[in-house]
Amino acid sequence: MTIDRTSRWLPLVVLLLLGALLYQLSPILSPFLVGILLAYLGDPLVDRLERWGASRTWGVILVFTLFSLILLLLLVVLLPMLGRQLMHLYELAPLALDWLQVTGLPWIQAQFGLSEEFWRFDQIKSAFSANLGSTKDIVTVILSQATASSLALLAWLANLLLVPVVCFYLLRDWDLIMAKLRGLLPRRREETVMGLMRECHEVIGAFLRGQLLVMLALAVVYSVGLMLVGVDLGLLIGVLAGLASLVPYMGFVVGIGAAIIAVLFQFGLELYPLLGVVAVFTVGQMLEGMLLTPLLVGDRIGLHPVAVIFAVLAGGQLFGFAGVLLALPVAAVIMVLLRHVHDLYKLSDLYAEPGPGTPVEPPKQ
Repeated sequence: MTIDRTSRWLPLVVLLLLGALLYQLSPILSPFLVGILLAYLGDPLVDRLERWGASRTWGVILVFTLFSLILLLLLVVLLPMLGRQLMHLYELAPLALDWLQVTGLPWIQAQFGLSEEFWRFDQIKSAFSANLGSTKDIVTVILSQATASSLALLAWLANLLLVPVVCFYLLRDWDLIMAKLRGLLPRRREETVMGLMRECHEVIGAFLRGQLLVMLALAVVYSVGLMLVGVDLGLLIGVLAGLASLVPYMGFVVGIGAAIIAVLFQFGLELYPLLGVVAVFTVGQMLEGMLLTPLLVGDRIGLHPVAVIFAVLAGGQLFGFAGVLLALPVAAVIMVLLRHVHDLYKLSDLYAEPGPGTPVEPPKQ
């Protein structure tokens, strides 16, 4: 009896200890989690290369080279362009404050009957302008902060170099690791656990692979469209809108709002740039709803947008950047488990309606 009671509580104790351990190790988990994520994303490509006749090692080398080329392309082409646009945005911020103080805030005061002392933007503007005048190079600021501590810089470089090492070895031994983990499962529960794991894999794979591709495609569509319209910050706004598409419709709302503000500052009240922005985001939303999401993601995720937001924020609050990386996979697993708990509850006597011969307790007066 004591052994059965202990074995019943053992999984809960193990989960609590694992959560506490992850919390303590969260400062060093980021490179390992990024490596696991990249290995998980690359494993289907390696498996396909194996089916085409390549060895596991050569498949890993090819996929690893592909990831490295994509990263190099981002570093060489995309990051300098984003850096220039961030600098441009940084320089436009005082003009935005001027517009708010001269045009926007007086209109709001007139509409709502607010006093003239309600807004105090003079101090904010002067502080921001002084900070802007102190430096013209964002990269210099970042490097000065990064090199303030030699140990912190060395730790950051070590974590950066650790990601490809972890990714390579996990990709090479992925199938072997999965087989060993399956061998540890209780024999009587193996099929049940494997069914749950397959469902979790389907949900996580659909989200990570499908949703990331959707975000990338929307970032390209928005960025190219806004640059064709002539928006100076088109690339920056397009990338931000693509990242915000992690939550359905948020990318559209964030992107079109930021793009309209940028167009108003750049072109004034000209009609054609505004119509161009609306057209770009309308086309992007149509592509997302009718082509990208059904083709790349499908209906296998089942994560509510509010659950996605809460999971990301909660993960970041509890474990920092490592928690953000863990948030959505953990939320997907919890959703699958809750779905099965819901099915078991529907089959239980607690939920079942009383039969025709079952006495019904009269309501209390």
